[in-house]
Amino acid sequence: MSTSQLPDPKDRPARLTVGVVGAGRVGPALAASLQLAGHRPVAVSGVSEASRRRAAQLLPDVPVVPPAEVLRRADLVLLTVPDDTLPGLVEGLAETGAVRPGQLLVHTSGRYGAKVLDPALRAGALPLALHPAMTFTGTPVDVQRLAGCSFGVTAPDELRLAAEALVIEMGGEPEWIAEERRPLYHAALALGANHLVTLVAQSMELLREAGVEAPDRMLGPLLGAALDNALRSGDAALTGPVARGDAGTVAAHVAELRRHAPQTVAGYLAMARATADRALAHGLLKPELAEDLLGVLATGTNGAEGDAR
Repeated sequence: MSTSQLPDPKDRPARLTVGVVGAGRVGPALAASLQLAGHRPVAVSGVSEASRRRAAQLLPDVPVVPPAEVLRRADLVLLTVPDDTLPGLVEGLAETGAVRPGQLLVHTSGRYGAKVLDPALRAGALPLALHPAMTFTGTPVDVQRLAGCSFGVTAPDELRLAAEALVIEMGGEPEWIAEERRPLYHAALALGANHLVTLVAQSMELLREAGVEAPDRMLGPLLGAALDNALRSGDAALTGPVARGDAGTVAAHVAELRRHAPQTVAGYLAMARATADRALAHGLLKPELAEDLLGVLATGTNGAEGDAR
């Protein structure tokens, strides 16, 4: 749904009091975004000193209280805790009577859909799963990044319009995800975003080892172009020695990595195998060149030196 296609006013949530359970990087940013849309943050819970600092920065003057008190004060409660913590938290809140009938209970886990909120549903709450497909820093810049950010939305059919309206009010784009597809959806995002950070960090370390003084400045234009090409063209954007079938170059890479950064070899080989498979399937890697390349990748040999172009 485009942000230009705003819901009919009768479908928009009324101005709500907002609470946050779990002042990690996500919750305070979402609450601050809802505040910009006219809702009123009234309570936040956080245990660590870092979470309290984030809450103070993004939600100044909002009191820090225990989770049960957050639910007592708020019409809309954001449960922004780690995935593995969420089921137990929901069960505990429901069992202790903290959940109120008619209360909007929103979790931001990518892994779970609305069913994880079933204990609260039985207590009369209205369950919504709203997962922002964004990486968060825990600083005010996160609120700005929500503009145009996709949210994975899962909710009962009767709450779909309310869920989508809340996302749009935060500046996001709602994307409906079926309950049974949530784990696959989340795995896809982790594969693309979380692993990207690891790859870029490793690349920067290797460039420093190679004598590059500003690896971020070198990688910025290259990675930006590669990402843009991949988003536009998919596998057709594959380039480099693996896609070309340059087995000698790949062997040289493996040899250098074994010498200077052995902890990166397994990841390099795994990504190279995946790249080779995709390049073969899409006709980019010539079959007659693939045999030697796949042999290098299978053995992880540090054979012939090559010229990395």
